[in-house]
Amino acid sequence: MDQFATKRKEMVLQQLERRGIQDARVLAAMAKVPRHLFVTTDQDWQSYSDRPLPIGHRQTISQPYIVALMCEALKLTEKSKTLEIGTGSGYAAAVMAELSGHVTSIERIPELADLARENLRIAGYPSIEIHCSDGSLGYPENAPYDAIAVASGAPAAPETLKQQLSIGGRLIVPVGTSRTYQDLLKISRITETDYKTENLGAVAFVPLVGKEGWLEEI
Repeated sequence: MDQFATKRKEMVLQQLERRGIQDARVLAAMAKVPRHLFVTTDQDWQSYSDRPLPIGHRQTISQPYIVALMCEALKLTEKSKTLEIGTGSGYAAAVMAELSGHVTSIERIPELADLARENLRIAGYPSIEIHCSDGSLGYPENAPYDAIAVASGAPAAPETLKQQLSIGGRLIVPVGTSRTYQDLLKISRITETDYKTENLGAVAFVPLVGKEGWLEEI
């Protein structure tokens, strides 16, 4: 029996439902995915806390509420083709896999890409497609995507990612002039040339490093 099941239920109630997450499929996915398998063993006791946690290489696993907020805003369905930028330890990709038809995830750090593959295998999500490359350029081989989630902050929404959206597709990306603080933007593609942008609120992500992100890590 999963000893962390109760902690996940408490997380869903205290951190998600009470803060406005309403999508029943998102809540069910968050209650199912074993977040403790995506953190280091010395941190598993706090894996369901309302905070990001370090996963090495100056990267973090996102706060559960932020993962749920992004998934809800993406409006994922069982037929969605989803792209994630910033695999990290693989947790958000697993949540998206519960909600999507197919998930492609890009991680620029080879060691984290390998870690995520192993974590996802252990957690029961071997079909998630992980590639190690510049996430700011997306993954054109599988485009267009119904949904794109970026788990790192960019100075501007990467145009290449916008172009990889299908018509009607949604891009969630933290954008700001600071490497530390951003606004979480939802960009919906209306036509080939028109987009609608909504601000979902202030967030704090690690920087998106790449050709269409921050050029180098400080």
